[in-house]
Amino acid sequence: MSIGDVIAELGRDSGFMANVTAWETLPARAGQLVELPEALHPALRGALQRRGIPQLYSHQAEAVTSALEGRPSIAVVTPTASGKTLCYMLPVLQALLNDAEATALFLFPTKALAHDQLAEIGDWIGASAGFDSAGADGPAGAGFLAAYDGDTPAAQRRPIRQNARAVLSNPDMLHAGVLPYHGDWARFLAGLRYVIIDEMHSYRGVFGSHVANVMRRLRRVAGHYGSHPQFLLTSATIANPQQLAESLSEHPVKVIDNNGAPQGRKHIVLYAPPLYDPIQGLRRSSVLESQELAVRFLKGGLQTIVFGRARLTVELLLSYIREGLQGSDRSGEEEENAVHISPSAVRGYRGGYLPLERRQIESGLRNGSVRGVVATNALELGIDIGQLEAAVICGYPGTIAAAWQQWGRVGRTTGESVAVLVATAGALDQYVVNNPRYLLRRSPERALANADNLMLLVDQMRCAAFELPFAEGDRFGRSPFTGEVLELLAEEKSVQQFGNRFLWRGEGYPSRQFGLRSVGGEPVVVQAGSSDRAPASGAGSRQRFT
Repeated sequence: MSIGDVIAELGRDSGFMANVTAWETLPARAGQLVELPEALHPALRGALQRRGIPQLYSHQAEAVTSALEGRPSIAVVTPTASGKTLCYMLPVLQALLNDAEATALFLFPTKALAHDQLAEIGDWIGASAGFDSAGADGPAGAGFLAAYDGDTPAAQRRPIRQNARAVLSNPDMLHAGVLPYHGDWARFLAGLRYVIIDEMHSYRGVFGSHVANVMRRLRRVAGHYGSHPQFLLTSATIANPQQLAESLSEHPVKVIDNNGAPQGRKHIVLYAPPLYDPIQGLRRSSVLESQELAVRFLKGGLQTIVFGRARLTVELLLSYIREGLQGSDRSGEEEENAVHISPSAVRGYRGGYLPLERRQIESGLRNGSVRGVVATNALELGIDIGQLEAAVICGYPGTIAAAWQQWGRVGRTTGESVAVLVATAGALDQYVVNNPRYLLRRSPERALANADNLMLLVDQMRCAAFELPFAEGDRFGRSPFTGEVLELLAEEKSVQQFGNRFLWRGEGYPSRQFGLRSVGGEPVVVQAGSSDRAPASGAGSRQRFT
């Protein structure tokens, strides 16, 4: 069956349509193509031609041209699958081709996304003949290009520090594994031309505020070695891209949001499971409804992704979908037209899987051997997972931006696609599906980060003082509280003033004392009375409660 047949069959199903609260069809849109920028290196022009890309989308050309002109910061804010990777990859590769000492740092919010991009950038390096003389050897660059994160074997880390010119990492590793040891990275930092921050919309709240301070530390250490990198940022659609980009880079930012990529016809369906007890307001399980829809799409021949909000939901859905593929409650004619899918062709994807297993699933989605995947929001970001045609979202993901991100995982070409949001019985989910304008017409939420939150700033300035001394009058990025925090650190004897310089005198590595994803501190143990139950524990502030 074609996707058009599956969608038409869905529309004719009166039982299904009785519970649909909204069905919106986004029309197909042609792409806006422009000529390659004149300043682009001949080797990169050749690589584009060999990969069948004689022209760029308008937003890609604008981003590349602006970066090559030397603008301090650029933020590309376009939907999923609009080709944002080329917006930063072409300027970076050009800098590496033109200057044998130039380096670039790519930051991704997850290791999975970094490794996905490692393969993509490696392919481009292999296709660009000019890198033969720039030190690259083979698709992965043989040390020229490398991922540096918690999965990197210890034996490979020193060669990467000594030889790599393009490093893919994440803010957590930069915070704890690179900046505290910046002396080992002197060559790399001295040549740092570009810092790429992908999926910028992920850096909000506590995590984003921490990352903004890590960027302050990076600029400070890079400046110590004589480099002042450009920042290239990419993001899905958010309400305040300029504000967020400027809080991360602390430079004036040019925002490019005129999406020139084509889009296929997309059907967005909001679905409220039926009531089985109207008096008590009890509805059929969203998990079971999502399972039935996923099986329907898979048997219709559509490569399908199902999103669950929790790991347990993912495992339940995976089990139910595999069971559904083995049986059938369809009519004889429908079953005869159905595509027979092996249950093993549907895989789960969530945190906790081994890196090799995740890579195999991603590869299977790209080559088509994996026909369905059930995932948490681990696959919400821009990992290349092929040409998916159908998405089922089990439960509202919590924000408008996240919903559009998940819908954007399908229809990544000009082909038709369908995405269904199956609401849970919760009040928020029911409000969203019964007020479709809230989800389909409102702007996505703002992504906010506050680098000057004192709870976070004090921790980050401890790290900065460990990395390099402060002098009187120095500012930590644009923070107006630098002097006051240094006085506090001197009072607690983390730093000591010698003349006009503040030198680190604390114990150990301060970056090891907290993570970036929480307002961390020492563990807190809570135990009530003389209960025999095991005490609860968690991270908390430095004040200890019992």
